[in-house]
Parts: sequence; C-alpha cells; structure tokens
Amino acid sequence: MGTRQAVRTGGRSARVQQAVHEAVRDLLAERDRADLTVPLVAARAGVTPSTVYRRWGDLQELLADVALEHMRPDGPPADLGNLRDDLAAWAEEWLEETSSPTGRAFIRDVVAGDDAGRSTGQCCAYTSSRIQAILTRSAGRGEDVPALDAVLDHVVAPMTYRVLFMSDSLAPGYGRALVDALLGPR
Repeated sequence: MGTRQAVRTGGRSARVQQAVHEAVRDLLAERDRADLTVPLVAARAGVTPSTVYRRWGDLQELLADVALEHMRPDGPPADLGNLRDDLAAWAEEWLEETSSPTGRAFIRDVVAGDDAGRSTGQCCAYTSSRIQAILTRSAGRGEDVPALDAVLDHVVAPMTYRVLFMSDSLAPGYGRALVDALLGPR
C-alpha cells in the first residue's frame, strides 16, 4: 500500500517521524519482531495509533520506512584510488551490512512493505547512487567503467539473492570476487 503522503522535512511531522522510528528501533531491540504492533509503537512514541495508520498505513509499511532510513547513505563511497578497489570495498561493506540479522530483516521489511514500489524503488535509488558515484569518479580518473546496469546485474543482484535466500553461502571476499568477475583480469 505505499506511504500515504509526502513527508515534510521539518516541524511536527519530522518530530513524529523521529519519535515513531525511534520507538520501532527501541522495541525491536527489546522484543521479538512478531510482538510488534502499531498500538505498541504509538504508545512508545507518544502518538495515537491513528497517527501511525494515517502516516504509514500499516505496521509493515512503517517497518519498511524505518529500514529505508537505515539504508540511506551517510556519505560518499570510499575513494581507494581505482575502480576495482572502490567497487570491491563498496560491495564488501554492503554485503557485511545486509547479511547481518538486522540487515536481512531490513531488506525483507523493504520488500514486504512495498505494494506500490516506493520502498524498493528508494532502496534501489540509494544503491544505484552509491555505485554511480564510484563509476563517475573512476571515469573522471580516465578509467574504463562498466554501465551501472552491469554492476547491478553482476554484483548487486547475486549478493542480494544470497543475502535473502542462501545465508550460509556468504564467504569472505564474495563481493570482491563478483567485482573481479565483472571487470575481468587486472
């Protein structure tokens, strides 16, 4: 069912969002995810359940919104001096974050709370912007760079599949191996 309305960036709306997101994070740290309810979150946040329902629609959409906030990049990707190392560092970091129990739950929340495609689209936009920043920087250094879609198809997609469906097959260096396969021999 998609988020109900555009969120304003300041004022009461921002305070409500912050309080509700904080309540979700705190409650998830204290109890099993299956025990979470909108009334419980609302009580912890100091708002009415109707405020949560009006803003997020249901608990799954709220969980997706909290997950997206966690996934939002907080700075540019590492600059290690060349495309291969920059992309491999990003892939390994992404894999480490998403393969943790919390990371897996966030990815599942984004997918589960996304009837309209907003959450998954935003998650893809975050990932794509990080990769595009690496590609643009590398092209500026005169390096040959693959297309963004090639990186998504050959690096991100296999990592995502394994995070979601094959959790026991995530060997150290898997992200780097995918980057090396995409870019070819040194």
